[in-house]
Amino acid sequence: MALAITKIMSNVKIWIHAVWCTKNHDRILTKDIRQQLFQHVRENAKEEQIYIDFINGDLDHIHCLLALNADMTIAKVMQLIKGEAAYWANKNSLLKSKLEWADEYFAVSVSESMLNKVRDYIKSQEEHHKKITFKSEYEKFITKFGFDHHG
Repeated sequence: MALAITKIMSNVKIWIHAVWCTKNHDRILTKDIRQQLFQHVRENAKEEQIYIDFINGDLDHIHCLLALNADMTIAKVMQLIKGEAAYWANKNSLLKSKLEWADEYFAVSVSESMLNKVRDYIKSQEEHHKKITFKSEYEKFITKFGFDHHG
C-alpha cells in the first residue's frame, strides 16, 4: 500500500516598496523611455517569477511595489530588476547615453492595509516631483523609516 505524501507549500507574500535612481541622479528617464523600460521590467520580472504590482518614476529614479515569495531576497530581486533592465536598455540603445543605476537602493516593507496608499503615491510620481526633489524625498524616507544615513 502506497503512502500518500502531501507536499506542504509555503505561502509567503511580503510587499516591498523599492526605490532606486540613476547613477549620479542623471535625469535621463524621459516619459517615453520610462514606459518602454517599465514594460520590459514587468516582462523580465514575470519570467523571473517576481510579482510587480506597480512601477513608476520620474527622470532620475524608479519606484516599484513588488511582492517577495518564499525563496527571494530583496538583494537578489533588486539585482535581477536593476541589472537586467540596464543591460537590456543598453543592448537596445534605449537611451543616447549608457543607462547606469546607482549601487544603492531603498526598500521597505508595506502592510496589506497600505497597498492602495503606496500605489497612489507611486502613480503620482511626475506630479509629486514638480513639488519636491528626489533628494528631499529620499531624506524624508530616511527619517520616516528610521534609517541612519550617516554611516
